[in-house]
Order: sequence, then structure tokens, then C-alpha cells
Amino acid sequence: MRKAGYKISLTIITTIFSLVTVPVYAANLAHIQQLLKTKKCVKCDLSGAELLGVNLSEVELLGANLSKANLSLSKLSGANLSGSKLSEANLSEGKLSRANLSAADLSGANLQGAMMPDGTIHP
Repeated sequence: MRKAGYKISLTIITTIFSLVTVPVYAANLAHIQQLLKTKKCVKCDLSGAELLGVNLSEVELLGANLSKANLSLSKLSGANLSGSKLSEANLSEGKLSRANLSAADLSGANLQGAMMPDGTIHP
């Protein structure tokens, strides 16, 4: 009887863990390396990238996917982010002065304390 109870408990625990999975976002490592080496990564998949405090000034990220990326405290001054997907990205305290954000998707992005392209600080 004790063995049967153990199997039932194990089955219940396994079922619970399979229902409570957390999605994992991993950026394409080759794209991150390309960006850091060449400062250019057009239409790259950088979703979920951990780029906290990285100097990305003057980078070319036209049409890149940066959704859910952590760009907090990063320097993106003069960066071309035109058409990029920045939904749910963390850009808090980042420097976006002179950055091109035309047609960029910033839905749900954290911009708290970020310096915007026009030089204003986002509340």
C-alpha cells in the first residue's frame, strides 16, 4: 500500500510541474556576438537578450526582435531601432538620445527613467 501511495504522489507532483511551466526566452547567441562585434544586426533575433548596461551607441538594429530583452542602463544613443520589436523590453534608465525609433513596437516596454530620443527623461 505504501508503494502505491508513493506512485500516486509522484504522479500528482509530475502533473503539477508540467502544468506550471515557465516560458524561457533565449536570444540567439550568434546574433548577440554579431551585434557586439560589428555593431550591426539587421533583423536579428535578440528576444530575451540580457544586455544590461551594454554600450550599444550607434548600433544598426533595423527590424530586430528585442522583445523582452533587458536593456536597462544600456547606452543606445544614435542607435537605429527603426521597425524593431521592443515589446515588453526593459529600457529603464537607458540612454536613447538621438535613437531612431520610427515604426518601433514599444508596447509594454519599461521606459522608466529612460532618456528619450528628444533628450527628455521618461517618467
